[in-house]
This record gives sequence, structure tokens and C-alpha cells, in this order.
Amino acid sequence: MTVQTPTPFPMSDKLTEQVSFDRRELSVILGLYGRMVAMGEWRDYGISTLRDLAVFSVFRRTAENPLYRIEKRPKMRAKQGMYAVVGMDGQILRRGPDLAQVLRVLERKLIRPVD
Repeated sequence: MTVQTPTPFPMSDKLTEQVSFDRRELSVILGLYGRMVAMGEWRDYGISTLRDLAVFSVFRRTAENPLYRIEKRPKMRAKQGMYAVVGMDGQILRRGPDLAQVLRVLERKLIRPVD
């Protein structure tokens, strides 16, 4: 009886991992999302995981374009920071290496004057 070692599968460059949010990042994002839903500002969200970025999109209503996109781009980590908040018109509202600091641009909407 001959024992052969198993042949490994050839590693292909085409099989790259997708970028996604981890548990800590989702906890921070969903904390803000819950507060905004309680205020009646946001109603729906969508998560997209692509090869080079992950996107958390926030909607006022389901059938419209997203109000904001929270993006994670690991390739931008060393340059401008891997997190960004993008407005509905495509303008980058804030970018940085710390997710909580980047999301502060959206938390300003929680502060309203009392009548």
C-alpha cells in the first residue's frame, strides 16, 4: 500500500476575499442607526461587500437613493484613512482612520434646538 500526500488546490489570484465590516464596526454603525431611526430620520439600510470596499447605505425610504454611505476601503488606510462618510450627491463629508470620529459628522444631526 502506498501513501500519497494530498495535492493542494492551486491558489488562484482571482479568488480574493471581500471586504466587510467586523462586529465592532457594525456595533458602532448600528448604534448610530438605531438612534436615528428612533428620531424618525432614517428608515432602512443596506450592506454591500465588494472586493475592494464595504458599504453601509442609509435610506430615508426604501425606494430611493441612499442619504449617506459609510464606506470602508482598506487600501486607503495609510493615505487618508479607510473610513469615509459620503453624502447623497457623492461628496465625501468626512474621512479618517477612526470610525467613531468619522461618524461624528452624522451625529450632529441628533442635536436639535428645543422649542
